[in-house]
Amino acid sequence: MTQDLREQFTQALKVALRSHEAHAVATLRLILAALKDRDIALRSQGKGEDSLAEHEILAVLQTMIRQRQESIAAYEKAGHPARAKQEQREIEVIRRFLPQPMTEPQIERAIAEIVEAKNLSGLKGMSCVMSELRKQHPGAVDFAYAGKRAKELLAQQ
Repeated sequence: MTQDLREQFTQALKVALRSHEAHAVATLRLILAALKDRDIALRSQGKGEDSLAEHEILAVLQTMIRQRQESIAAYEKAGHPARAKQEQREIEVIRRFLPQPMTEPQIERAIAEIVEAKNLSGLKGMSCVMSELRKQHPGAVDFAYAGKRAKELLAQQ
């Protein structure tokens, strides 16, 4: 991406504030707060880095989406469709900053390439496959689907 993700969040927040998009403002503030929390945690761990790398920011965004998807399921089960809708709007705002998601066939091809290139077999190779997917395709992989497919492929090896 040509513009730093943090700068994109800041610019999007300014635009949302000017256009009075309350849900976008709230979501962008949540994103910035989550990133600040992670930065503080990094500093307190003595990692030497002041801020997250782009792939780490993308991982934070994916975690935020996954949390909201779980909340949507809970709200729908509890009969709170308005809250579920609010969570869905937050997901839509967060997804603006993620790369285009890979399709299932693309994920399967990427897994097969990693397994072949690293000569992996059995479930012991699972962590290597998932680690490589995170490095090669940050923010673009549905890891729930990828984990299932990687497990199936490695079990056949």
